[in-house]
Amino acid sequence: ITLVNSLNPYRLEGQKTVAFEIADTLGCAPDSHFLPVGNAGNITAAWRGYRQYHDEQVIDSTPRMYGCQAAGAAPIVHGKPIENPETIATAIRIGNPASWKGAVEAIEQSEGEISAVSDSQILEAYAHLASKEGVFCEPASAASVAGLLARHREGKEICPEGGIVVCTLTGHGLKDPDRAIDGLDIPEAVPADLDALRKRMGL
Repeated sequence: ITLVNSLNPYRLEGQKTVAFEIADTLGCAPDSHFLPVGNAGNITAAWRGYRQYHDEQVIDSTPRMYGCQAAGAAPIVHGKPIENPETIATAIRIGNPASWKGAVEAIEQSEGEISAVSDSQILEAYAHLASKEGVFCEPASAASVAGLLARHREGKEICPEGGIVVCTLTGHGLKDPDRAIDGLDIPEAVPADLDALRKRMGL
């Protein structure tokens, strides 16, 4: 019996196939890959997959890996565990990632970066994905897009002109629906009567 956590080698071996799927779909590796980082299993596994495909000469290059932690739960960014991590992005509210070493290796070997994004930046990306792309993800997932947008605003290089950028969204919005519910207007109840409905609609 083994635990299904970010130290489980079987889990990481399964997760690395996301890199295979991305490369197979694109016909190449992306230039940059942004991922939310909590326990750091995804970024560790994805980098492992890209390296395997490169070693097997399926792809000619590997992407720069960009890990995005919530500012209130950014132990890798700060270089030390966070005793009481706090962020609205519950899935990445982790103060001491299980795959810390793997994440650092992915960042360093790919010449990427690990960065922190604020809760407000995460919520901005969360709303953008829903309103512009029709994608309902959990807030933690939006950290990858928040990291991309922050890097763009700061004028930092993201990829060569005409390059390919991938942002991983790791969880559906129903995994953490409270944020979406809090932002909704409560519908007004109208009696099941046609005249009442007409009156409410101003007809």
